Amino acid sequence: METAIELPKPRERILETAATLFYAQGYRAIGVDRLIADSGVAKMTFYKHFPSKDDLIAAYLQRSADNFFKWLESITKDEPNPQKQLELIFGNVANRAIHPACLGCTFMAAALEFPDLEHPAHAVALRYKQDVLAKLTALSSQINARDPEMLGAGLMLLMDGAWGAARMFGPGSHAKHVLEAARVLIVAQLETKSE
Repeated sequence: METAIELPKPRERILETAATLFYAQGYRAIGVDRLIADSGVAKMTFYKHFPSKDDLIAAYLQRSADNFFKWLESITKDEPNPQKQLELIFGNVANRAIHPACLGCTFMAAALEFPDLEHPAHAVALRYKQDVLAKLTALSSQINARDPEMLGAGLMLLMDGAWGAARMFGPGSHAKHVLEAARVLIVAQLETKSE
């Protein structure tokens, strides 16, 4: 007896379709009709779950943010040392950024396409970046960096630079060196001041 393959629920299908299309082609380039057709849902079903395209974009970005933090937790959970956690994060960022499927940061793309700070997409993207910065700053504080806020900000710039390099240069980009760059910043913040 064959078992039926259960398809994802309509909301999930729409989000999966949005993830594929928005990430590869941008937010403004993809219309609602294309999202409906590619996800295989009725127009009424689409609007039941997402009253507007902006609502879908914000939901997709929130889902992406949640997935990022789950990924972050999965790669650091077994490492109690915060400095090694930072190194794990940046080693994994390097691997992701040079992967052929990496097209950069979907949150930076959202902020560029929707520069109005009040736009739902920009608001979700900004909140995500603030949360990543807070995480990097917290880890910087745990390693007793001389200036945790400065180290967190520097590490954030490196991470954003790696995603930018992935989008601009493709899989063979200089993003592969982001771990080494992060180590330089970390070591500089841990060195004791000379008397």
